[in-house]
Amino acid sequence: MAATKIRSRSRTSWRAKLHKPMQPKLIPISDAMAKRFGRGMMLIPTALEVDAMVRKIPRGEVTTLSQIRRRLAQWHHADMTCPLVSGIFLRIVAEAAEEDRAEGKSDIAPYWRVVRDDGKLNSKFPGGTEAHAMKLQQEGHVIESDRVVLRKSSASAA
Repeated sequence: MAATKIRSRSRTSWRAKLHKPMQPKLIPISDAMAKRFGRGMMLIPTALEVDAMVRKIPRGEVTTLSQIRRRLAQWHHADMTCPLVSGIFLRIVAEAAEEDRAEGKSDIAPYWRVVRDDGKLNSKFPGGTEAHAMKLQQEGHVIESDRVVLRKSSASAA
């Protein structure tokens, strides 16, 4: 007789993940990571810190996760910010924003203003690259081959 697997797992909302109580941490860069990033201290940020940085991106402009990571490291006087944790938290910010939108909230983090270092769109954002492109186009950006090719100047941003 075949056993049937029953999944009884409660789903934690993205909003709850965003607000999970935690403090930023500074840890020494490991030997394995030092080969790539050098020696020093690495910041493990909080999801709310990533959310705060995303909320600072003006309409009509874009930034990269690397730029966000550099800014967070500067705030904490660290040499770098963990790229893995930052990427996970950016995804949580995006998903929580869409949960808020579904609940009728209008003040959501503009996660779509974050692109990859090479200007490419993020397939892991809610709705994939198509939704990412649509949101950027609504703000005046030109998208070609899943990449932002023209950014509005800050002078023309509304």
